[in-house]
Amino acid sequence: MMRVLLVSAHPLSDSLTGQLSTKLVQRLEARGAVVERLDLYAAGFAPALTAEERRSTYVEPYDASAVTKEIAQLKRAELVVLVFPTWWFGLPAILKGWIDRVWAPGHAYDHASDLGPIKGRLTGLRGLLAVTTLGAPGWVDWLVMRRPVRRVLRWGVLKVCAPKARFGFAALYRAEDVTPARLAVFEARAIRALDRLMDQAAAI
Repeated sequence: MMRVLLVSAHPLSDSLTGQLSTKLVQRLEARGAVVERLDLYAAGFAPALTAEERRSTYVEPYDASAVTKEIAQLKRAELVVLVFPTWWFGLPAILKGWIDRVWAPGHAYDHASDLGPIKGRLTGLRGLLAVTTLGAPGWVDWLVMRRPVRRVLRWGVLKVCAPKARFGFAALYRAEDVTPARLAVFEARAIRALDRLMDQAAAI
């Protein structure tokens, strides 16, 4: 059974994020995965890096006392699924803060002794799937902005902390005026992306 951490980030429980999260959890459970769900807003997660955390970033041991539960969740996961809206072509502040505080030195990665490239520690993490919604049309994200959220998550976070993990991404564009038919098509696409990533992760 694959251990999965699904992290959602939207202040409204009846949002598309909430609906997509439920669909993905249902699929994960249908495939026999053990799902740990973290709704950052419902949990009241504090996104701001504390002074103690920042001060200990380059000191061992890192002060993770305020986020020990969340770090343990991440380290248990073989697959991470992120479900969130893209706002201003970036991550919601609460999700960015979860990465800042939980993908932490001494846990998700180690600093090099010469402050060179960091070394990933999440050797048990086999894959990460990001499912997001945007108000913008796809051509703006692809051609004008060059898919910043996808690039940051894949190359700036996952690749350095879990180099062998696979990456998946599904984006619903023009989400604010999505029709039920188009939403159903996207839900099916997100589930296919999840299935593909689970199959790839199982082979690692």
